[in-house]
Amino acid sequence: MDKNISVHFRHWVFIDDVKFFGPGRVELLERIAETGSIVQAAKAMGMSYKKAWAMVDHMNTHGQKPYVITHKGGQQGGGTELTETAKNVIAAYKRLDARLQEVISTENEIQALI
Repeated sequence: MDKNISVHFRHWVFIDDVKFFGPGRVELLERIAETGSIVQAAKAMGMSYKKAWAMVDHMNTHGQKPYVITHKGGQQGGGTELTETAKNVIAAYKRLDARLQEVISTENEIQALI
């Protein structure tokens, strides 16, 4: 019987043994960039605003520089944007992810043994 065997993984960046950055935060930041709103980004992910805000606050507090800047309401209606730091971290994380995916896709030893 033929079986479709594949290896999957997820990876995170830790700061002082605390999970800091990974696939969920990448998605949250990308959705914030798309929508200009933490509320809309959270809604699109099926996440509470409280959880999304806690994630943003954690990144802003524990990163070397802030990742997200919020603008208060007013005539423009406020909004949220990513900093260059956030954009650079997302790009670096995606480059790392692509390299790791490449290693996994070329590693057939485990698949042959199963």
